[in-house]
Amino acid sequence: MRRPALLLAALLLLAGCGSSPAPAGQSEPGTTAPTTTSAAAEASSPAAAAAVPEKLQFTAMTVDGKDFRGDSLAGKPAVLWFWAPWCPKCQREAAGLAEVAKQHEGKVTFVGVAAQDRLEAMREFVEKRGVAGFTHLADTEAALWKRFGVTYQPAYAFISADGTIETETKQLSKDALAARVAGLAG
Repeated sequence: MRRPALLLAALLLLAGCGSSPAPAGQSEPGTTAPTTTSAAAEASSPAAAAAVPEKLQFTAMTVDGKDFRGDSLAGKPAVLWFWAPWCPKCQREAAGLAEVAKQHEGKVTFVGVAAQDRLEAMREFVEKRGVAGFTHLADTEAALWKRFGVTYQPAYAFISADGTIETETKQLSKDALAARVAGLAG
């Protein structure tokens, strides 16, 4: 039932529904000039809100103290990596994960979701393990872990451009991760 609504919203956006005509003399007869809308206005429109999966409707703080909006991931392929600083499996897979993220930079967005420790330990992990090339969230209350059904780490949420979200709650080898990410990248 949700998929038709998402498709309709996407078609309306692609068709330019709601764009206003250009002022007289600035476009050919029967055409409209392209319009730009602020990201805030687009995010508040009903069509844009319908295209954002419920799991991506969150706000969080990065380990650097910046605001992050989950809806910024809507409409593009992304990988959420759930980790804890003290986790030996997370420590072992960090280098391979950073390499896969670098290989798909600009095609797939990677976001780390750290929990189960202090903010300072999260920051140290990011720097020491070489995963500073992408954003990491400080999920100090494990609210995002709960939202995505993560009960242990490492775990992943693979988000496709159409909004489908698949959670994988096991460690993945670098090759297995690369294969999953290549599938998202298309």
